[in-house]
Amino acid sequence: MKYMLLIYVDEKAWRDATPDQRQAVYDAHVPIQAAVRERGTLVETRELGESAGALTLRAGQRTDGPFAETVEHLGGYYVIDVADLDAAIELATMLPEAAVEVRPVEEYPG
Repeated sequence: MKYMLLIYVDEKAWRDATPDQRQAVYDAHVPIQAAVRERGTLVETRELGESAGALTLRAGQRTDGPFAETVEHLGGYYVIDVADLDAAIELATMLPEAAVEVRPVEEYPG
């Protein structure tokens, strides 16, 4: 079953991080990337741009910027294909970020 691991980050802290601090976060992703590649469970992973570049469409009306007023914003994700929720949680705990949401990906025929 496919799961999406949604990674939430404090964008201000990320902007203020030194190059060494940023590299440490990237380096902390190496073990999970190795694990999902070794197990053949990685579907996709991406880092997202800052929420300031986002826009929200609601009933066709555009609002620039993020919809939610919060400190943590969606900063990236992994899509993994694993046996069950426990396997997804095991991989999610390897992520260095404090807030990771694990959600099933619904698949429909066709």
